[in-house]
Amino acid sequence: MPALPSQFILYTRVDATSYTDACDRIQVWATAKQSCYIVAANVHVVMTGYWHRSFQKVVNGATLVTPDGMPLVVGMRLLGVKQQQRVYGPDLMLAWCDRAAQTGMPIYLYGGTQTMLETLQHKLQARFPELAIAGSYAPPFRPLTLEEEKADCDRIHASGAAVVFVGLGCPKQEEWMARQQGLLQVVMIGVGAAFSFHSGEVSQAPRWMMAWGLEWLYRFAMEPGRLWQRYLVNNPAFLILFGWQLLCDRRSGKPNRNR
Repeated sequence: MPALPSQFILYTRVDATSYTDACDRIQVWATAKQSCYIVAANVHVVMTGYWHRSFQKVVNGATLVTPDGMPLVVGMRLLGVKQQQRVYGPDLMLAWCDRAAQTGMPIYLYGGTQTMLETLQHKLQARFPELAIAGSYAPPFRPLTLEEEKADCDRIHASGAAVVFVGLGCPKQEEWMARQQGLLQVVMIGVGAAFSFHSGEVSQAPRWMMAWGLEWLYRFAMEPGRLWQRYLVNNPAFLILFGWQLLCDRRSGKPNRNR
């Protein structure tokens, strides 16, 4: 498929894509058994990459980086991608499940807890009756040994899955996918909190809050102890740094470089 236009927001690549385009590409890659991974990038991903350049290389090494958060959608529009819409990880998961149910491509769920995965599988199959879920696994909440990671890859390969949803959270899921590239002949999609949302363990923000870019406020109110640094430090830092990027671009007269 033709390469996507992209922009760099604080040195992190973000691709100009849509749900339909992303699903079309996933279908092509999965059919070809291409080993690749997809990152749904939000402010947390971009700022983690800004502070840790090794992680930024992981994100920029993805085959597809979608604008998961509204600040990145607005950023893409300001950088010239006027019609860019949000391609939100949890919604991309549902969009691909719908496509997978139509095409018969099996999926695999990797992450979360065993209880969460059992509920998630039940809800996905109720919503998409033709969806083939080849398997699932909840790895322990600690760094895995090389032997454990290999065992997980062997388990996924044996399942016959074409696409693996990875719900380990940032930056763990992106780093895991990067390590498996070339080892797992599947498409890996990092979906963050999607397992928690779609299983019903964590409530999602109302759609009107998402549309106005206020999802962060809802999530912060739900989990202040865990998310305070992400939203009260990273969000203001992003606004200041991206504002500076725009100012520098306009002063220099140079557009943000595409890939």
